[in-house]
Amino acid sequence: MYSLGIDTSNYATSLAVYDTEGQTSPVMLKRFLPVRAGALGLRQSDAVFHHTAALPELFEELKKKTNLKELSAVGVSVKPRPVEGSYMPCFLVGRAAACAIGAAAGIPVIETSHQQGHIAAALYAAGGDLYDRQALVFHISGGTTELLLVDHLKVLSTVGQSTDLYAGQAVDRLGVRLGFSFPAGAELSALAARCAETPNPKVSVKGANCSLSGLQNQCEHLLDEGRAPEYVAKYCLLAVGKTVLRMLAAAREQYPGIPCVCAGGVMSSEIIRNQVTSQMPDVRFVPGAFSSDNAIGTAIIASREMEAKHG
Repeated sequence: MYSLGIDTSNYATSLAVYDTEGQTSPVMLKRFLPVRAGALGLRQSDAVFHHTAALPELFEELKKKTNLKELSAVGVSVKPRPVEGSYMPCFLVGRAAACAIGAAAGIPVIETSHQQGHIAAALYAAGGDLYDRQALVFHISGGTTELLLVDHLKVLSTVGQSTDLYAGQAVDRLGVRLGFSFPAGAELSALAARCAETPNPKVSVKGANCSLSGLQNQCEHLLDEGRAPEYVAKYCLLAVGKTVLRMLAAAREQYPGIPCVCAGGVMSSEIIRNQVTSQMPDVRFVPGAFSSDNAIGTAIIASREMEAKHG
């Protein structure tokens, strides 16, 4: 049997099908929402429109890759994070589709959050051996910068976070200023890889919390001084990596011996991954397809919840 995952975030429309018995590889489809040149994101009304237009086309493509008649459950992200008051209209599109499919097929709909989907996808890609134990999960994207303590895919607590700007916002704002399309992480990483220098950025970390508003100001100042775009791009990414290292060091003092996994679109950067793993080789980074926005995590959550109910 298979579970279907749906995620309609503020960046991408995603579908996935997960084999609950692990006999076949997951099927994953994603379409980024179009953002006009120079913009730093989408209005929610535009995101809702683009999701509504994309979902039927993605379902047609999904039908060609897997048998949707064998679905046993639908998992869908209905809000950004598993906290009270977390809400974005774009997730209503996915929820509506999930409820329609569930009613038509007579299968349960399992509601979760976008962040929990990221966690499940990251733990799956990290090997799947962390599902049933505690782990530290770094979720760094355009919408969050949080270090979370999780257990059985549930968020127990927020160990550390940014007190202002998210890392993904700093990356995207720099990328857009340099002329890249939004989201700009992949293009900024490619640009930074062309820099032979190794900047030593200043970061602001207190305990397991950080402040990233200064990073944006530093990058703006460097560009105004005439520093090469390649240098500034690398400076920005190394600053994020250095921040991650310091936050993790503080967290490990509180939770020694607990494994750590890094997820979220920003953590797809090879520069950040190499920087972190050179000093903490046991930190697990997952492939970009499972780190950036995707629906496989929601499908996994639906599958595991059905297994728990039926033994």
